[in-house]
Amino acid sequence: MPRQFPLRRLPREAGTARGARTRLRSTAAVCTTMSALAATSLITAPSVAEPFSPEPCALQRTDVHHSEGLDTWNAAYPRPARALDAVMVFLSFPDSQPLTAPAELAADHFPATGDFFRRASYGAFTLRPHPLRDWIRMPSPSTSYAIRRDWSPEHRAAYLRDALAAADPHVDFSRYDVVYFVADPDAPGVDSDATKVVNLDTPMRADGTDIRRVVTVFENHPPDRLVLAHETGHVFDLPDLYHRPVDGKGDWDTHVGDWDLMGSQFGLAPDLFGWHKWKLGWLQLRQVACVRGGEPTRLTLEPLGAGPGVVVTGAAGAPAFGLGRGTKLAVVRTGAGSALAFEVRTPVGNDVSACRAGVLVYRVRSGEQSGGGPIEVVDAHPDTEACWAGSVYPPLADAPVGLGESFTVPGDGVRVEVEARTESGAWTVRITPG
Repeated sequence: MPRQFPLRRLPREAGTARGARTRLRSTAAVCTTMSALAATSLITAPSVAEPFSPEPCALQRTDVHHSEGLDTWNAAYPRPARALDAVMVFLSFPDSQPLTAPAELAADHFPATGDFFRRASYGAFTLRPHPLRDWIRMPSPSTSYAIRRDWSPEHRAAYLRDALAAADPHVDFSRYDVVYFVADPDAPGVDSDATKVVNLDTPMRADGTDIRRVVTVFENHPPDRLVLAHETGHVFDLPDLYHRPVDGKGDWDTHVGDWDLMGSQFGLAPDLFGWHKWKLGWLQLRQVACVRGGEPTRLTLEPLGAGPGVVVTGAAGAPAFGLGRGTKLAVVRTGAGSALAFEVRTPVGNDVSACRAGVLVYRVRSGEQSGGGPIEVVDAHPDTEACWAGSVYPPLADAPVGLGESFTVPGDGVRVEVEARTESGAWTVRITPG
């Protein structure tokens, strides 16, 4: 049977407005009345748009939570197109003596999280961690907060209120774009399945700054692989791509398998989809090919993971350099709110452990919210499976269209032919819209 993992995650939002540092630090001044929303829900604040891409294949952003539309950027979220600063606050409790130092917990997540984003963004984005050196004591026992995956709003709000009030004398929150509250993993009331981003209907306020979302970390030591990178992806308006069964049983990874961190942080090829890199500003418009009309279009696609300093294998099997600035994503618009995306995935960069190399095809729907299947990988080999030892969902591990193969997307009639590989390590692909 396919491997199953108890995945954790829920969406977020993040405001980065900064104001003058306030020296009055009473709890009343620091914490406003708040209502914490589940990750798949919308905040009530207006969705502010910033112009992004006029490209005809860029789906329009909708009102659903973490919409995959990317014609505009939702300015309620920090955009990772520059260096961002993240504070890590380590919380202890009266009912437990920490067994692990804050520095050890920080090392569980960094530099791994920062390295993932550096590779995914081709060096365009740097996440700078600022971990506190000491534990900050919460006022109540860990068991009093009833921490669990499906947390009650009341207990969650109490936890955040107490955490912010305890941390504020030690942290200038106006300096940071991302906030991580890291709980003592050995405290009796801490549930490692509860790690998530909490969105706030009414933002918390500290140091003249609105805090609209917080990453609450309840991981074991050592933690799940790349869990903080997944949660941080939500801070940047990326949706959950996994499928959560109604009864909690069965496969979670039927939508995208191993192929994107937002589906599974355990995936063999967890680099972010090219669509997400376009959304975040890491792919330029010239690197996205919009395929239109009924005539075949021949493209040379670079491997998605290839960038500065990354070595890929050329057509003759020899190492090749210099990729990173060419076309990385091809898109066929299939409807007002839908598109097919094509990208080359090979075992390089964040995908170094990828099961199969080839052209990955997936559907994008801008009207599907986080957790509802906004992206679904199309399996070019539906009758086979691969990499049972490591794949989170073997039926999709061999989904890409391989060299010399052709594939017609069911229901859309779009045909892709993988013709050749170049000496530089790029792939020659022909796409024929239906």
